[in-house]
Amino acid sequence: MKNITDTRPDLELHGRLLYTVQYVDNENIKGKDVLDIGCGYGWFELYALKNGVNKIIGIEITDEDLSTARKYIHDKRAEFHTGSGIEIPFDNVSFDTVVSWEVIEHIPKNTEKNMFLEVNRVLKDNGIFYLSTPFRSLPSTVFDPAWWLIGHRHYSKQTLTNLAEQFGFVVESIEVKGAWWEIAYLWNFYISKWAFRRTPFYDDYLNRKRNQEYSKEKGNFTIFIKMRKSSSI
Repeated sequence: MKNITDTRPDLELHGRLLYTVQYVDNENIKGKDVLDIGCGYGWFELYALKNGVNKIIGIEITDEDLSTARKYIHDKRAEFHTGSGIEIPFDNVSFDTVVSWEVIEHIPKNTEKNMFLEVNRVLKDNGIFYLSTPFRSLPSTVFDPAWWLIGHRHYSKQTLTNLAEQFGFVVESIEVKGAWWEIAYLWNFYISKWAFRRTPFYDDYLNRKRNQEYSKEKGNFTIFIKMRKSSSI
């Protein structure tokens, strides 16, 4: 997605991004070689660098998509390359951990199995795969503007669990977080970005509400799943 508001990578995270780094076990980052599929503007790279990653490589489809991350992140432990989740441009068993935040719903329809196969291929034995994506619930689907505009896909726990088990992974945890404040923020984000070419309105207020919402035990907006590679395919 184009970074038309020049959002910079920052360690101050809120809502879904804040919960994402809380969900990740630091033992899967510190001293590890990590691949970030769909790294965007590099927010997770910044977090991983702060938390002692040995090396992190972020990939995006085009060089333009990587321009912000390359502009602001200059640590030698971080690299940025073009590539995709269904054709990962690295050798077998290259990474200890692979992460992919809000990406699988954007790859071509019915290629999810290709992504799981590729992640399995580049992960070391017992490597960890973290993934998040929109959850398939009535409110998260109906109130997702991208679902109406471009058929933005949403996934159930069972669908992701089946993909994991079919392609050599064991699910270690799966959670659903976020609700109405995340939906409100999403609409605000789209309107602010595409109509006004600016950062979201009422950002501080909505961030506080989202942080509170993601701290609750259950939600219905974003699904987070942690998988361990159990076998090569």
